[in-house]
Amino acid sequence: MNGNDKPLVWLHGEIKTPPFSIVARLEAGLLLRRLQQGENLGLPQSRPMPTIATHCHELRVRDKNKNWRIIYRTDEDAIVIIEVFNKTTRTTPDEAIAKCQRRLRLYDGR
Repeated sequence: MNGNDKPLVWLHGEIKTPPFSIVARLEAGLLLRRLQQGENLGLPQSRPMPTIATHCHELRVRDKNKNWRIIYRTDEDAIVIIEVFNKTTRTTPDEAIAKCQRRLRLYDGR
């Protein structure tokens, strides 16, 4: 990490093997590193999640038979990791969205 990179702030979740495969963990790490360096990622790696909050996105990491999602927000001074989960349905579950919104309210109220 150089002096201009944004730090990662973890509110919840981990990216470790297992449950991620080594390949998926490395892909997630590379994508997070690109975000730290200020790169704006688009589809297919990342998509906006305005239903959670402004500047929120989901990283999409395909792993063997799983679809991992890393919900994050780009702040001026950091990349905030809000949630990591295995997406099993076509849409993001309402429970996951509510969890992310709650975590951000607590974080922003620091």
